Amino acid sequence: MSMLERPEGRTLAHRRLLVAAALIAACGTSLAQERPRFGQPATAEEILPWDITAEPDGDGLPAGSGTVRQGAAVYAAQCRSCHGENGTGGPAARLAGVQGTIGAKTARVRTIGTFWPYATTVFNYVFTAMPFQNTKSLTHDETYAVTAYLLYLNGIIGQDEVMDAVTLPKVKMPNRDYFVMHVTE
Repeated sequence: MSMLERPEGRTLAHRRLLVAAALIAACGTSLAQERPRFGQPATAEEILPWDITAEPDGDGLPAGSGTVRQGAAVYAAQCRSCHGENGTGGPAARLAGVQGTIGAKTARVRTIGTFWPYATTVFNYVFTAMPFQNTKSLTHDETYAVTAYLLYLNGIIGQDEVMDAVTLPKVKMPNRDYFVMHVTE
């Protein structure tokens, strides 16, 4: 007799399935048909601060501002563990440390400076997806500051520049001209 077989000839796995089916039947079918009840629907006021899509022209950017110096502090606390010192390495994507444009041998490593077409996209991505383990935890000011720091690390803006809804869309990314803007009418 196999170790998994019982005297009545059913395997242990088969018996477990029978027990699970009996438990489901005992609970009735109404539980399976109910929808999960997690929390409550968010109000429009609760959604507004999170619902950000920053267009290349700056449309959709929120109020706030940040400097390179402020961004360096936020980066050290929130980003360095994944992206490394100065954005040049770590277990996650490299963010800086390579100069060049699309097609250049030096730009085969996709960093913010070698690939991203719009500075507003950097803000959008940092705000909605970072830090990975606690997304959307940065304030708008912290996001502008981290964006400024990342642009500085890539040699795109100077150390004393302030990024906000007016200045960020004016930043000319090195590869902007290598992308085609899709316009719908």
